[in-house]
Amino acid sequence: MSKALQSGNPATIANLYTEDVAFLPTLEAIGSGRVKAKAYFVHFLQKAPPGTIREDIEQSVGDNVIIHSGLYDFDLGSARNRKVAHARFTLVWIGINGE
Repeated sequence: MSKALQSGNPATIANLYTEDVAFLPTLEAIGSGRVKAKAYFVHFLQKAPPGTIREDIEQSVGDNVIIHSGLYDFDLGSARNRKVAHARFTLVWIGINGE
């Protein structure tokens, strides 16, 4: 996920999500689908937010499934007016074709 975010490409990031993802973005209303994820990241990446995971945990729930949850901070706003957004995340990673 970190490499995808650093790419700055909304499509690259959205492609990490399934077509039918339940999408709960950090700064917008809930949505669903990869199209919603891409639209969110187009807007989100315009803010060029540096982010830091403060705390996280991974739980294996099967051979190919990991639940990854944690807390992170994003710095938002212009360089002279940065504000820290404290947020949480939960991702369900599913291995497909050995990845």
